[in-house]
Amino acid sequence: MNHSERRRRYTRRKYCKFCANKELVIDYKDIDMMRQYTSEVGKIEAARLTGTCAKHQRKLANEIKRARQMALIPYVIE
Repeated sequence: MNHSERRRRYTRRKYCKFCANKELVIDYKDIDMMRQYTSEVGKIEAARLTGTCAKHQRKLANEIKRARQMALIPYVIE
């Protein structure tokens, strides 16, 4: 397979919602937002799937863990 045979799929570049909208605050008490960034099973979604930048992904992961510890979000969804 040479260079011309390989097809590249161009998808729209994901962007960080938190960088685009500075008014959005990552807070463990905002359960609806935390649920957007967790899978059906309860895992924290990867940044490459959600489009968040590294800085906000770290903050998001810590807040999700904090919400789990406070029993606002379950660790595992059965």
